[in-house]
Amino acid sequence: MGATGAWLERLGFAIRDEALWIEALTHGSTGNARNYERLEFLGDRVLGLSIADWLYGLKEGNEGELAQRLNALVSRQMCAAIAREIGASEHVRLGRQARDAGAEDSDNVLGDIMEAMLGASFLEGGFEQARGIVHRLWQQAVEGHAGRAKHPKSALQEWAAGCRRKPPEYALVDRSGPDHAASFTVRVSVHNVGEVEATAGSKQDAETAAARLFMERFG
Repeated sequence: MGATGAWLERLGFAIRDEALWIEALTHGSTGNARNYERLEFLGDRVLGLSIADWLYGLKEGNEGELAQRLNALVSRQMCAAIAREIGASEHVRLGRQARDAGAEDSDNVLGDIMEAMLGASFLEGGFEQARGIVHRLWQQAVEGHAGRAKHPKSALQEWAAGCRRKPPEYALVDRSGPDHAASFTVRVSVHNVGEVEATAGSKQDAETAAARLFMERFG
């Protein structure tokens, strides 16, 4: 693999099956049947378990806060940011049209590539090796503020994006009481996940409460 193999080894990946790593770095636009899609599927699960175990071991936060942090840390945007930091864009194998369109710097492509590399690492050396890679590459993000103390509506928006769901939808269900003591009930829903309702003294506060309740129940 030449320069690509040396780059992977510098990052701590063990290279045994070169064809597997070529697959992990190959985009479907090349027309190659062996591209990163299946490895990305596997790596997504490896990353999720690695981060969830890491956060649990820190003994910080309740279930909702852990879910919020997890979704921020495994999001496509975070995976793409890590991929950029390690220089993955220089090693992605793309078809001409995709490269001309700048796909080597796309969040979608880089995020998938990062997960595919973790999938390949799992197949080559098992979970412990892959988790070690995650700990090295995600250390700064985990020790930083990623996913901490976000507004509930922002947290829900990021959670939906990280789970590849449609954006949350808010609907005013009921307004009652006099103007000086009005009560608003808002429903928030995420397609194919669920919905919750919350009531507060303003529409904005009801939306915030509904988003928080949704994350507690489904996040």
